[in-house]
Amino acid sequence: MRRIILEPGELFSNDLLKRQSAFNAGALEAATGIIAEVRERGDAALRDFTARFDGVEVERFRVPQADIDAARGKIDPATAAALAQAAEQIREFHARQVQQSWFSVRADGALVGSKVTPLDSVGIYVPGGRALYPSTVLMNALPASVAGVGRIACVTPPAKDGSVDPAILEACRLSGVTEVYTVGGAQAIAALAYGTESIPRVEKITGPGNAYVAAAKKVVSGDVGIDMIAGPSEVCVVADDTADPSMVAIDLMAQAEHDPLAACYLVTFCEGYADEVERCIGEHLKASTRAEITAASLADQGIVVVCDTLDQAFSAVNVIAPEHLELHIHHAMDSLGRVRNAGAIFLGEWTPEAVGDYVAGPNHTLPTGGTARYASPLSVDDFVKKSSVIQYSPQALGRDADTVIAIARHEGLWAHARSVELRKELLRDGRLDADGPADILDVAADAAGEAGVDA
Repeated sequence: MRRIILEPGELFSNDLLKRQSAFNAGALEAATGIIAEVRERGDAALRDFTARFDGVEVERFRVPQADIDAARGKIDPATAAALAQAAEQIREFHARQVQQSWFSVRADGALVGSKVTPLDSVGIYVPGGRALYPSTVLMNALPASVAGVGRIACVTPPAKDGSVDPAILEACRLSGVTEVYTVGGAQAIAALAYGTESIPRVEKITGPGNAYVAAAKKVVSGDVGIDMIAGPSEVCVVADDTADPSMVAIDLMAQAEHDPLAACYLVTFCEGYADEVERCIGEHLKASTRAEITAASLADQGIVVVCDTLDQAFSAVNVIAPEHLELHIHHAMDSLGRVRNAGAIFLGEWTPEAVGDYVAGPNHTLPTGGTARYASPLSVDDFVKKSSVIQYSPQALGRDADTVIAIARHEGLWAHARSVELRKELLRDGRLDADGPADILDVAADAAGEAGVDA
C-alpha cells in the first residue's frame, strides 16, 4: 500500500488520491454503439450481444415464474434463511423512510402541499462475472417495493447454461420483483431504458455494474432516471492504537477482494501500527480464495495515511469522502460529528463493513469516488416522485398579487404579471366569486383523501 505521512498541521489533499473513473472513453464509445443497436434491432441485438459477450445463446429472455418459485428449493437452507432474515431487516429499515403526502392551509386560505407518488416501474441491474450478488437484489428491489412501485424488473447476465443463480431468483421472490430477464451488460441497460419486444421499458434504472454498464447508464440518463454512476468500491478505516491490527487488515481486504480497482484507505497515527496491519494482511492472504484480486487492489489502489492528530485524520477522511467508513478508534461514537462526507459509517470494532453489505438494514448502494460529498445512499426516496400542490383562495391571491407582479415585471415576463392583474380586475368588478370555496379545509381534506393521507 502506498504510504503518505502528513506533517503536523499539514492537510490531506485530493491530489494525493489516484481514483479510478467509473468508466473510460473506450467504454463510453462501446456502450453508445451497443445502445444504438438495441434501439434499432431490439431482441435480435440482445441475442447477438449475449452470444458475443456471455457465450450464451438465449431464445427467451424472461425467466419463467415457475423457476423463480422453485429457486428456494435449489439453495442450501442456511443461505435461504440468511436471505430471508436480511430481507426482513432491510425492509424494516426502509419502511421508516417512507414519506407521506402532506397539505397545509395558510390563514389566507391558500392550500400548499406535496403529493408523493411511487414510480410506475423500475429496472434493477444485478451484476454477474467475478461473483454472484443476491444482496444487490435485496438492496435495490426492497426499497422500490416499500415505496409502492408496481413493476420491478430485474436483469442479470446468464450463466453459461443460460440459467440464473437460484439465490438471485430467491432474492427476487423475497423482494417483490415482478419479472426477471437473462441479459446483462450495456445491452441490458438499453433494453430497460428503451424497451424491446420482450422487455418493456422502465422509468428508472438502479444497480451497480462494470465500466460498460456505468457508461450505458450515463448515456441513457435523461431518457430514463438512474440512481448513480457507481465507480469502484472503496473503504476507509480510521484506526488508533486500541484497534486490533488483524481486524483492520481483514476489513481492508474485505473491500479489496471485490475488484482489482477497489480502493482501500487506512488512516492511522503511527507507522509502526501501519507496518503491523500490512503484516497481518500478508498472513490473511495465505488463506484467501481471492488472494490475487485482493493483493492487486491493495498494491495498486491502497493508501496508508499517517496522521499526527485526530483532527488531521478526519480532515483526510472528509477529503476522501469514502463509500464505506470504519472507525476503529476509542469511543468511536464521540467522533461521529467529525464526519461530513461518507456513504455509510461503521462505528467500533464489532461493526465490520460486511454487516452493512448484507443484513444490518441500511442500503449498501452507496456513493463512490468521492461523491459522498453531495450524494446519499439509495433509499425509498429514489423510487418515488413528488408533485407540488397549490390552490389559492381569492384572499390569498389578493395578498400575494403585488409581489408576483413586481417580480414578473422585473424579469420582463408580461403575461406572468398580466395573469395576476386580470384576476385582480375580475375580483374588483365582481365577476369572480370573491368568497372562494365555502371551506378551504374541506378542500384540503378532499385532496388528502385522494392522496391517501391526512391533511
